[in-house]
Formats: sequence, structure tokens, C-alpha cells
Amino acid sequence: MRSIATRISLRAARAPVMAPAVTDVRFFSGGDLKLEEQKSSTNMKTFKIYRWDPDSGNKPSMDSYPVDLDECGPMVLDALLKIKNEQDPTLTFRRSCREGICGSCAMNIDGGNTLACLAYIDKDSPASTIYPLPHMYVIKDLVPDLNNIYDQYRSIEPWLQNDNTDPALKSGGDFKKEWLQTKEDRKKLDGMYECILCFCCTTSCPSYWWNADTYLGPAVLMQAYRWIADSRDSKTKERLEDLDDAFKLYRCHTIMNCSKTCPKHLNPGKAIAQIKKQITASH
Repeated sequence: MRSIATRISLRAARAPVMAPAVTDVRFFSGGDLKLEEQKSSTNMKTFKIYRWDPDSGNKPSMDSYPVDLDECGPMVLDALLKIKNEQDPTLTFRRSCREGICGSCAMNIDGGNTLACLAYIDKDSPASTIYPLPHMYVIKDLVPDLNNIYDQYRSIEPWLQNDNTDPALKSGGDFKKEWLQTKEDRKKLDGMYECILCFCCTTSCPSYWWNADTYLGPAVLMQAYRWIADSRDSKTKERLEDLDDAFKLYRCHTIMNCSKTCPKHLNPGKAIAQIKKQITASH
């Protein structure tokens, strides 16, 4: 049996020779041979993307990629995937859920930190610029090194801690009941538990840019307050004492870039203010 490609070629040989209106482009997709018409488009947009490969020995550069928006999804992540799939497979970036849940695709798009999967392509401008999150070490292209932030996040011990020794709650070291809280206490966690740790806020904070080795930054501080505000946690005093530091907490100067840039519309600045307020009240 002749292959698909052979059968197509034989049919083309028997067909009368005519000048085609368009040029056929042959390519393989998913193992099947398909024919598509190459057409010109007036709905083109250029994406200027930061590129750097540490293994190449070359300096960072900005590479331009034209994208036909008629053949692309509405989000910037759609454009990046289209570029990687069709133009440059070496383009490197993080992505996972495509739903604004995992925080993987955080980057700087047209001057603002956001998630590529939630950022609509600006169809009114001829070009967009895309950089990795600012003031961070870069691993490759649009992938920043987040190890320092994750170490800071680990330092606040972001898990429920309760040393209650009530025998009605414990049996042989195992909890027999859930830690319950009222609806009012649960509501205090709204606006904090939704944080997906994309670190758009932290990397937009000038205080963090200059003090990343000591200042915890808005994302980590908001997560710290999430446990301070949790009625089930009994380590409030210890958590506040650990944060009562000139650099860990008080490098925040209430610039509020963090709250302005959060793609989930949360308010880290408010959480930081609440930590300061509780520390002041405890003195």
C-alpha cells in the first residue's frame, strides 16, 4: 500500500497543471499529513522577548517574533506557546495550569508583573515586550531563580501549629477532632489564602529589590499574617516576635506596588499593615 504522501503526489501528477491561487504548505502534525493554505494576514503583532542562555556564552538579547493573532488564542501565554511550537522551540518559560491557579507563568509583560495566562494580548499596539520577573537572577530566558524567596517562605513556617493539650482533642498523640472555627474567624482569612505564590508582588517591590537578602517581601509577609490571623493557630505570639525585625518587616515603606500588581487582586500591603499593628499592640 502506498503511503499517504505517495498517494497525494500521484493524484497531483494526474491533475491538470493550473496556476494556484495560493501556495500549499505541507507539514506533519500528530503524525498525520495535512495540507494548509498559506495566507497573508493583516492582524499581525510582534512580541519582543528577553532571551538569555547561560550555556551559549552570549549576552542577553531581545528577539522579535511576529504572530498572526487570527490564529492565536487571546492570552499572552497562547502567543508564547505558539512561538515555541512554530517558530523557536528553544524559548524557555514556566507554565502549567493556564487557569491563574499555579502561578508558574508569572513574568513582566509590557512593564507590569502579571500571569501570562491571565493577560490578554493588547491588540491595539503593534508590539509587546516580555521580560522575566524583575530584579531576580535569571536561569534562562523568562525563568527566574526563586530559591531565595522559597527559603524565605519556609522560614515563616507556613503551616498550622497548635500546642493545645486538651485530652478531649488528643488520643495517643493523634487528633480525634478537627480544629473548628466560626464563620467569622474563617472570613478573616479571605484575601490571603487565595495567594498562589506567583511573587508578582514581591518582585514589583523596590524595598525587596534592594534588600532581598533580609526583607521577606509582600508575598511571604502576607502568608505570615495568614497564619497569625488563623484562630486555630496557637503560635501567634511567637510568629509576631519572629517578624519584629527592622529588616524582615520594617523595610516595607507602604509603596503599595504589591497590591497594584497582584493578578489575583489581593492586598498584601494591608496584611503587612495588620502585622505592624498587632506588633505595636503587643508591646
